[in-house]
Amino acid sequence: MAQLWGGRFTKETDKLVYDFNASISFDQKLYKEDIKGSIAHVTMLAKQGILTEDDKVAIIDGLNGILEDIENGSLQITSEYEDIHSFVEANLIDRIGEAGKRLHTGRSRNDQVALDMRMYTRSQVAQTDALLNSILETLLSMMEANLDTYMPGFTHLQKAQPVTLAHHLGAYFEMFKRDRQRMHDIYERMNYCPLGAGALAGTTYSLDRAYTAELLGFTGPTLNSMDSVSDRDYLIEFLAALSTIMMHLSRFSEEVIIWNSNEYRFVEIDDAYSTGSSIMPQKKNPDIAELVRGKTGRVYGALMSLLTTMKGIPLAYNKDMQEDKEMAFDAMNTVQDCLHLFTGMLDTMKFRKDVMAESAMNGFTNATDAADYLVVKGVPFRDAHGIIGRLVLYCIDKNTSIDKLSLEELKSICDVFDEDIFDAVSLKTCVEKRLTLGAPGMEIMKRVIEEEKEFLAGFPVLEA
Repeated sequence: MAQLWGGRFTKETDKLVYDFNASISFDQKLYKEDIKGSIAHVTMLAKQGILTEDDKVAIIDGLNGILEDIENGSLQITSEYEDIHSFVEANLIDRIGEAGKRLHTGRSRNDQVALDMRMYTRSQVAQTDALLNSILETLLSMMEANLDTYMPGFTHLQKAQPVTLAHHLGAYFEMFKRDRQRMHDIYERMNYCPLGAGALAGTTYSLDRAYTAELLGFTGPTLNSMDSVSDRDYLIEFLAALSTIMMHLSRFSEEVIIWNSNEYRFVEIDDAYSTGSSIMPQKKNPDIAELVRGKTGRVYGALMSLLTTMKGIPLAYNKDMQEDKEMAFDAMNTVQDCLHLFTGMLDTMKFRKDVMAESAMNGFTNATDAADYLVVKGVPFRDAHGIIGRLVLYCIDKNTSIDKLSLEELKSICDVFDEDIFDAVSLKTCVEKRLTLGAPGMEIMKRVIEEEKEFLAGFPVLEA
């Protein structure tokens, strides 16, 4: 059992205790960050005269060799080691001898793991941002193609007013746009380097922490060594943002599932993103949408787990904080998989425009416009509201819609109606006359789409 701390102990650690304490089964994911951080650390040590140039070269060559061998499969990370830090250091010493023992000068595993986790999370924030950018590009393309695809807008899952598919998709564009903005906020706030904080109180070596931070792409070093090793706010923020992404994906998935149902038939999901039934040959199930909806809970669980872990921990580092990794790694992978698959499903999904338009008409989504028509003709709104309510009841009784009634039928309920009512309640009119910013009218939607294009062009994807 390879340990970095055995000098103080006279007995071998119990095997069960060792396994319970060990983290290499999951923190091996941090091998790149651990090696990259170590290279920066020894580069700084040599610059400060704490290591010789020969030792620096030997250590960096050894670390690069370990990295290459891990990635080509000739060096396996095994449970013989307690964690990824001991694995790298032990292998380095085996390869280069005495110089390898100087790698850990001026640092602790506390600031080392804080650095590794921060660097890994930073790269995950950037990768998530790239996937969000992809779904935004897909949505924008779909919006441009569906400016005149009419459909019902809903409140309480009841048909309310007519909108366009472009307008409906635009709501999700805004959600995922805010998600991207959160990625950038998190990245900016977390991008400070904890290396050099030591166990909790810094070190007596003359480290140049600003130089190390610069080498690793950080804005600068952290300013309090106790906070440096015990801070997981950045990870909590990221998990909260991932939970919000999943909430948005889950809402969208729910709508796709409803639209895919036999009752709605608004969409046709591509065969590559759906499955059949083992017993019912007619079935085409929206499995990807359902799984995305279902996986939302596990991402929420990771956030709640870390919040619960951190809530009772005194300063500074405590072993509880090892629990920041497994569920966080799972949440990061889950969200990225969901974004990738959901974007593919969207990009290949076909919309049944005729069915969507018919649904909008049959759901009396033009009732508000019919009432507005009467108001323009001089009928007080409250009276107009009541008249259209009676008109809807009449249509329900006759199993028809407002636009299919004859003028005589309309006049039997209110003699103010005239021939122009039919144009006033057409889907095109109902949508196109809504031209306030944020509404579904075509001209204002075109303007919004141009603004969204400008947003994407001026909001570059984060660098991993």
